Amino acid sequence: MLKLHPQPITPEAFEPFGQVIFATEDGTAYNSNDAQLQLQNGTPRFYIMRLPFRGLKFDRITRHHQVTQCLGSLAGNEWFIAVAPPSQEPTPDWEKITAFQIPGNCFVKLNVGTWHAGPYFEPPEVEFYNLELSDTNIMDHDTCNLFETYGVEYEIIYNLSNA
Repeated sequence: MLKLHPQPITPEAFEPFGQVIFATEDGTAYNSNDAQLQLQNGTPRFYIMRLPFRGLKFDRITRHHQVTQCLGSLAGNEWFIAVAPPSQEPTPDWEKITAFQIPGNCFVKLNVGTWHAGPYFEPPEVEFYNLELSDTNIMDHDTCNLFETYGVEYEIIYNLSNA
């Protein structure tokens, strides 16, 4: 079991994987701080998904080749995501998997092809908004079983006293 200590998310640290989007003043003109979306390959789907607590361990990681994906928690809940850089390879570089701690006042946009596991969180249940394509989970869902492929599993370790 490999331990991942999530780092607080910043736009600079998350840049290889996507974007971090924070609130801006109403009326701010479109710019590079806005989510740079790729939704042209199908019908966009924006929905709220309710997820039960599933622990902080994982042995699978997924990517989407056709779409960016946006995730954010509702009700200000903090959460975690593990990511690996996009690549043309059929599996991620397991040694480059890293975890981020995401506050409830922003969302992340995952670049096309970014490997990701999560969202993970501590409450019994959290609702997330999700922007992807209507068939992403059917037609564009490339998953790597990390245990079968590399013999590794991960656990996100977070100490609340460090918050």
